[in-house]
Amino acid sequence: MKIILNGKPIEINDCLKACDLGDYDIFVRNGYGIDSKSQLCDGDSIVAVKKGQMPNEDNLKQMLFARNGQVFSKKLDKACVCICGLGGLGSNIAAMLARAGVGKLILVDFDIVDPTNLNRQNYFVQDIGLKKTFATQRLLKQINPFIKTVTYDMYLNSENCVEIANNADVVVEAFDNPACKAELVNTILASTNKIVVAASGMAGIGSGNTIKTSKVLNRLYLCGDSETETKEGVSLVSPRVNICAGHQANTVIRLLLGETEC
Repeated sequence: MKIILNGKPIEINDCLKACDLGDYDIFVRNGYGIDSKSQLCDGDSIVAVKKGQMPNEDNLKQMLFARNGQVFSKKLDKACVCICGLGGLGSNIAAMLARAGVGKLILVDFDIVDPTNLNRQNYFVQDIGLKKTFATQRLLKQINPFIKTVTYDMYLNSENCVEIANNADVVVEAFDNPACKAELVNTILASTNKIVVAASGMAGIGSGNTIKTSKVLNRLYLCGDSETETKEGVSLVSPRVNICAGHQANTVIRLLLGETEC
């Protein structure tokens, strides 16, 4: 019978188990982890890994996205997402999408990393003083060396956002300033045919269960509790910010895979 092992078709005898494929420790079959005693079937797609060893480049990509399944991975690999703002939301969304296998990210932010960012944003001490676009791009390459990134070190507004957004399948609004949020969302919806995934309400340490995803308009999805905002005594704290970022990233992935309902 025939199977695919680490991206290459091979013929094997019937009744073989995963452990018969060679000196491997981890096995993923058709997107699902299996143990070494699992029976192999005709047509299986197997990714096999030896713990502690760096695979070659061809096998690495297979292994990175083995858990996603082939159809899932192929669709995401062809996608392009524009992330507007690389703060607590955008920097974390970028990392999640890179791990999921989105093929290309457009990263837009005018700011640099400072110490006050580290309580909730996906940066490290060594990133302080760097442009957020550069720091994010560098981190993404460590997560997924195959991802394509385009960076814009600029302040987005109604005059320049359309040209950048037109190159993406989905636009993520991840700004801090409410006025900037509204300007970006309104401009993209009015001047393009792109879907926008925006956020509102994630401050404080309230219940994470109040953060929801809603389809507000045909091309607008809103993540958050739509209420809590930063003010004296109510700051942005990592857990709720990350919950909201997770909602946005998950919504983006669902949209790229053709799921349009919340």
